[in-house]
Amino acid sequence: MGDALRIALICTERLPVPPIRGGAIQVLIEGVLPHLSQKHQVTVYSARDPDLKSRERSGRVEFIRLNGSDYAGRVRKALAEARARGDAYDVVHVFNRPADLPLYKAAMPESRFVLSLHNEMFHKRKISFAGGREAIRCAERIMTISDYIGRTVLARFPEAREKLTTVYSGVDLSAYRPVWDEEAQDIRRRLRQKNGVENKKVVLFAGRLSRVKGPDILIRAMEKVAKDWPEAVLLIVGGNRITRKLTDEYSRELRAMAKKLDDRVVFTGFVPPRKMPRVYLAGDVFVCSSQWMEPLARVHYEAMGAGLPVITTNRGGNGEIVRHGETGLLVDDYDNPRAFARAISRLFADPAEAERLARAGRALMERNHGFEHVSARLERVYLEALRRRASAAAAGTAAPAAAGGGR
Repeated sequence: MGDALRIALICTERLPVPPIRGGAIQVLIEGVLPHLSQKHQVTVYSARDPDLKSRERSGRVEFIRLNGSDYAGRVRKALAEARARGDAYDVVHVFNRPADLPLYKAAMPESRFVLSLHNEMFHKRKISFAGGREAIRCAERIMTISDYIGRTVLARFPEAREKLTTVYSGVDLSAYRPVWDEEAQDIRRRLRQKNGVENKKVVLFAGRLSRVKGPDILIRAMEKVAKDWPEAVLLIVGGNRITRKLTDEYSRELRAMAKKLDDRVVFTGFVPPRKMPRVYLAGDVFVCSSQWMEPLARVHYEAMGAGLPVITTNRGGNGEIVRHGETGLLVDDYDNPRAFARAISRLFADPAEAERLARAGRALMERNHGFEHVSARLERVYLEALRRRASAAAAGTAAPAAAGGGR
């Protein structure tokens, strides 16, 4: 697709790339880098970490890791210095921080800017009306991880419509092997033995342990599931956002609830992203019990990649990937433990349906959601951003992004 580009990916300020501390955005960036860098020069800006160098290069990818204190200011300075050296980027992709986009645009005004949204970042609690309009003017293209997130932008800023596009995420299909794969079966046996869940029906939860993710609802559901399926076990994979451990008040509350179920709830704590492809293989059914309007959690892609039947809440963007009765089951009564118990029991009672959903989910990942697919979609967005500016210049008008560039 055309000539090689110089691309900057500006990650959020909390976690580094590669995702040694987790983070959905960080996992996405790591996943597309091998594909983007086959042709393009890519610089990744992310948070500094004591276990990673502040600056390093790997092939056609350069990593620049900056202190989280005044992260946006430090990135702005780095962009200005690169421009002064004559190293301006063709495309700058800003992840999930629309309020910072005008700052970066002022530092490198000739570049084309792409903004990606992974949460409701244009909500009035996140950005002022003036700030939102400024960010929209600065971006040639605005990509969202689901149609749902796009609708939240348009509800407040209808003028963003022509710049919006949905780019769904995915997984590394070479790392996520389905449970029926011969090699995966051996890993599955060892994992289940390690976690003490051999010969069990394993319900798997993976994610941050917080109320918005709903693991407490799932534990209550297991109380009901256990009455019909005494061999059922809930494997909870994840930790607290800050410590990644199970020492915060909510985690202690979950443990107290789990005691009522004896050994039917197993906590693993935080698992690094690179180990997650194996962890999914321990499950029989995957459940996302999110209570909030989920943008579209990447655990859905991961569970489907691992060949698990998926049960999730019909909230936010979840239903855009998990189609009820086709690639999984959607729970409308999202805060009702009985609703989850019914869905879990349905799949336990009908192994043929569970397998059909699992194989359909894996087929969807293979067809459209490998990181090679995601990378190709991103490249198209970058080229659209370049064409948008070129078209504006040819028409003799100022590109919309330039209106906010110097502010």
